Amino acid sequence: MKQPPSTIISSREAMPGTYLLWLRSPCIASGAKPGQFVMVRCGEDNELLLRRPLSIHRIDGDSLALLFNTVGKGTRWLSQRQKDEAIDLLGPLGNGFTIYAESREILLVAGGMGIVPLVYLADIALRQEKRVTLLAGARSAAQLLPEEFLPRGVTLITTTEDGTQGYKGYVSELLPDYADSSDQIFACGPTAMYRELAQRKRELGLERKPVQISLEMRMGCGLGVCYACTVRTRSGLKQVCQDGPVFELDDIIWDKLIPD
Repeated sequence: MKQPPSTIISSREAMPGTYLLWLRSPCIASGAKPGQFVMVRCGEDNELLLRRPLSIHRIDGDSLALLFNTVGKGTRWLSQRQKDEAIDLLGPLGNGFTIYAESREILLVAGGMGIVPLVYLADIALRQEKRVTLLAGARSAAQLLPEEFLPRGVTLITTTEDGTQGYKGYVSELLPDYADSSDQIFACGPTAMYRELAQRKRELGLERKPVQISLEMRMGCGLGVCYACTVRTRSGLKQVCQDGPVFELDDIIWDKLIPD
């Protein structure tokens, strides 16, 4: 069944080249879970044929937020939309994160724009009275999501590759200090980060720790029809749009995955 258009509530630049878009979308907001995504139609009069997959960043009542970089024609178009304009969204799609009832300490690991789905996850974890620590990494301070956009109650630790904010280095380098005290670990970032986590589990303190990751792949339809986002897993071929985007870290055969 075709979903009614979503209406823009507000749009602002949260970081240089990164926009936070709030939309009123009761149908999607009512059923969305952390880690799921929407397919967004960008452009006028079917100018751009393929929808753009964007992770759900936050939910507030009947509204949802999208946080995205302007990296192409479609996202540039989306960043220029104004209040009260209608946007065609399809979702929520995919399988999201799972927080275990017995977990008390939640560790979130965000590499760059991997922060996007983890904020909604933090909202839910805090609502469930979990203690949430967020390790957020980026190339520089300008690419870190400002703390004002994060949920209150999250313990934030930042890293930057150039040392302009927080610890100087990669976000994965902080894992030995935080993984052991965590009941569950959730990560979102580039493929290279996931490979490092998988290859250095013992060194990073991830052995015997449940680690869920959100995998980003190029998608055509978002509905499991085109098979463009197929990946190899320990249990056979899976589609990121339907079987993911959230997987267990150990499920993916990383040496068979094309680098991003």
